[in-house]
Amino acid sequence: MEVLADANLRLDASAIDYIELAFYFVLVLGIGYLARRQVSSSLDFFLSGRSLPAWVTGLAFISANLGAIEVMGMSANGAEYGLPTAHYFWIGAIPAMLFLGVVMMPFYYGSKVRSVPEFMLRRFGPTAHWVNGASFALAQILIAGANLYLLASVVNLLLGWPIWVSIIIAAVIVLTYTALGGLSAAIYNEVLQFFVILAALIPLTIVGLYKVGGWNGLIEKVTNSPGGIAQTHSWPGNQLTGFSSNFLSVLGLVFGLGFVLSFGYWTTNFVEVQRAMASKSMSAARRTPIIGSFPKMFIPFVVIIPGMVAAITVSELQGANKQALLDGKPAPSGATFNDALLLLMRDVLPNGILGVAIAGLLASFMAGMAANLSSFNTVFTYDIFQTYIVKNRPDKFYLNTGRVVTMVATVLAIGTAFIASTYSNLMDYLQTLFSFFNAPLFATFILGMFWKRMSKAAGWSGLVFGTIAAIAIFVMSKLEVFTLPGQGVSFVAAIAAFVVDIVVSVGVTYLTPPKPESELVGLVYSLTPRDSLKHETTGEDAGWYRKPVLLAGIAAVITIILNFAF
Repeated sequence: MEVLADANLRLDASAIDYIELAFYFVLVLGIGYLARRQVSSSLDFFLSGRSLPAWVTGLAFISANLGAIEVMGMSANGAEYGLPTAHYFWIGAIPAMLFLGVVMMPFYYGSKVRSVPEFMLRRFGPTAHWVNGASFALAQILIAGANLYLLASVVNLLLGWPIWVSIIIAAVIVLTYTALGGLSAAIYNEVLQFFVILAALIPLTIVGLYKVGGWNGLIEKVTNSPGGIAQTHSWPGNQLTGFSSNFLSVLGLVFGLGFVLSFGYWTTNFVEVQRAMASKSMSAARRTPIIGSFPKMFIPFVVIIPGMVAAITVSELQGANKQALLDGKPAPSGATFNDALLLLMRDVLPNGILGVAIAGLLASFMAGMAANLSSFNTVFTYDIFQTYIVKNRPDKFYLNTGRVVTMVATVLAIGTAFIASTYSNLMDYLQTLFSFFNAPLFATFILGMFWKRMSKAAGWSGLVFGTIAAIAIFVMSKLEVFTLPGQGVSFVAAIAAFVVDIVVSVGVTYLTPPKPESELVGLVYSLTPRDSLKHETTGEDAGWYRKPVLLAGIAAVITIILNFAF
């Protein structure tokens, strides 16, 4: 990014663009101030008092995921791999989101746990709780750093400020509204940011397609560019997975991405689950991820297509530049795939619309980082600080602790932003982190939920050895013990983490005593009364359009059609 700024390739923003940006920031901070007036307890700060309607939490559920890495990262993936990137949505998101709403939210919401690690505490005891809480907190700081780096990159291109100055200013803005209003401020801003992001990406996609001659023109030009025709079909996705075999590529996508990474992220990642748990009823909590799945399935069209357009129209990414990046070498222009969206905005958007687009990008970065911060402060305060460090203090003490922890997390994210800056495609970085932290957690979680015999010792040992397995695969790839281009290393690491976790958990379970069944009611499916998993169907939860299973079925059918169509 420094190279681009030095090359005088900054975005040509005018006064009207800056006025739009200033108005947006005033609005964001105003929401944080208003939300602060509703915060009187730690439950208000960390879980919005469990009072929000399903449509608000549903949009926040998607917006929290539609952060910098999603928008810029998926556009980078679009520029590098093309349409196979859609697998991150249609295979790698929707099925798991529907499973979360239909099967898992009743356990989360019904047990009244305040976080995913707290569920681990009740199911497996303190050691598994501590391991999960610490690994989750570390992951959020690393991911927040990636969001912060991309946010700073936009400020760098816009104003020419050094990256480190941009990072600090960006961090202060997000910190201010998250520390003021807690989760409510983050969620209401995420709903606003969802619409601002779409207002930025839809015009960019339409203008970009017009520039290349519509859909047919895009397909023709991409076919004749480095990477070729494989970028115009979602299956079998060999470039994305790094496998030359179609069978192994499909297996990697379905099992590595579609099952382990996807279910690990969407069903056990507290960043997402926290939004559903802020809902006002179990029915609303179940509908939250299902409502979110409808916009999610169409997001690929406004993030992937601009990336594909950028790769064939932006001079810094065309021809020899793209080929060098595909070969793992620096592009002669100094650009990376991460720059695709920004450079396309520079080339095709007029002033006025450019300001909206920049606000949309900044919105996506702040949504992602705020989601990381709000989930980090909840897990650290409830699951680590209150449980193991300072116990039995008044609620006000933990509310204030949450605000201090938010500040500390922001400072740590500033440090990890510089780790993220070493990756030319930040989706590579993100998928690596998910294989370390989410894949083994999903294995432990799903086994513990459906197998009552699983012991407490199996809970933490499976997590530890699963994580070690994923890290080992990553290290071996870096040492070139084996080579796998694309994002295949992350898929293989996730599969290894999942399998090792299951094997270790089963082995340790048969060597250690199980928990008494009386302690597992509400935590294991077979021991939980069915009535406690049911939701109300009257009042605000009445109507066929509020039935979670029916809504999930409609979403599943549309997703299957999209997979066949592309």
